[in-house]
Amino acid sequence: MSASATEPVDLLHPSARSLESPEAPRRRTGNTPRLVLLFVLGLAGLAVSIVVSIRIGASQIGYPEIGRALGWRLGLDVEPLPRLVDSLIWDLRVPRVLMAAVVGASLAVCGAALQAVTRNALADPYLLGVSNGASTGAVIVVVLGYGATTLGVTGGALVGALLSFGLLMVLMRRGGLDSMRIVLTGVVVGQLFAAITSLVLMASGDAEATRAITHWLLGSMAPSRWDGVVVCAIAAALGITLIWLCANALDGFSFGADTAASLGVNVRATRVTLLIVTAVLTSVAVATVGAIGFVGLIVPHGVRFLVGPLHRVLLPFTALVGAIFLVWTDALARVAFAPREVPVGVFTALVGVPLFLLVLRKRGEL
Repeated sequence: MSASATEPVDLLHPSARSLESPEAPRRRTGNTPRLVLLFVLGLAGLAVSIVVSIRIGASQIGYPEIGRALGWRLGLDVEPLPRLVDSLIWDLRVPRVLMAAVVGASLAVCGAALQAVTRNALADPYLLGVSNGASTGAVIVVVLGYGATTLGVTGGALVGALLSFGLLMVLMRRGGLDSMRIVLTGVVVGQLFAAITSLVLMASGDAEATRAITHWLLGSMAPSRWDGVVVCAIAAALGITLIWLCANALDGFSFGADTAASLGVNVRATRVTLLIVTAVLTSVAVATVGAIGFVGLIVPHGVRFLVGPLHRVLLPFTALVGAIFLVWTDALARVAFAPREVPVGVFTALVGVPLFLLVLRKRGEL
């Protein structure tokens, strides 16, 4: 493929390798041990983060108790804990922390994929209204009682997410995917679905249910239980793997649909597949823990700074850093105003809004 004089060239992109210097292959080979070391350190950091986060909370739990609880479940020869302490660790803390890791990885990878597909550095499931659409679908299922099970709520959230993203694409079909326009349109779509959610809650007439759902909509890991963790983990594993298999297509989308097509990518089918997968991952996350914004915006930008834009490398690191980020954010939400717990979505917004403004300023749009 030949690049025009006005077309930007990314030397990390496969299609641009012919423009690299003779030393470039050696540099890429030399970077591989560094990336492997970084990833191993990241996995170790995630493991440490999970263990430390299990300990953090209103009730103080020591590392020996955590070891005994986990050892007992693994069939090791350890003395079992008292039932109350064991239940606190295994039934409450462990699923909550694992859920934070899974949701953080899912949302971060969704953000990276959407930024490539839309060619928009500000793309994120929350900013594009997908999270609000998923919230609306989940709330309708819960309030109206249409199959209010884990799978029922997830199905409602999926329908809402697809409707919101479909509406966004319909509104954008004539003007193209201009960065500011897609963000503004996403905000409008998100507000529309937020209004529908509020209307459904007010129409239900149940003050207690409204208060509980409103708290959940801000994003909270508190309701996490093992069945939800299993559903989220399966969806995340399948979805992230599928997105990673489309890494070369995402590299092409970063240059535009024409470049992707010239690399042999079925643009329409691949774009639809990626959008559906990100909608599914977002809806599963929203159905289990509520709408958590800005994770998909914050994490991919930070990871690109460390490992570059090549998606086959970017996506695994994004999942890893997203998991670590949300585990620690949830831990902060538990202890910042203890014994009162703050929804984790509040803290991700506090971090995400300044970064959002920074990205806008860097792009000369603020």
